[in-house]
Amino acid sequence: MKTTLEISKYPLDKDYKKPIKDFISRINKNPDFTVLTSATNTQISGDYDQVMQLIQNEVKISFEKYGKVVFVMKIFNGDLLNK
Repeated sequence: MKTTLEISKYPLDKDYKKPIKDFISRINKNPDFTVLTSATNTQISGDYDQVMQLIQNEVKISFEKYGKVVFVMKIFNGDLLNK
């Protein structure tokens, strides 16, 4: 099953750009996903189980590496990036 996940990251730190850029660069390293980044969010499209595993891992890394971070996510049924 295909899915598209929209995620926004809000580091609770004055130096907020570095954690956001790090997260996006880690997401972009995986060729199994289509990734679209805008000024306010990143959309990740691919197989549901793989997308969810990716997000689970990357959110955990962000918490461990940067401390207090807020993530806001929306999950869509279907591939909205590869119509």
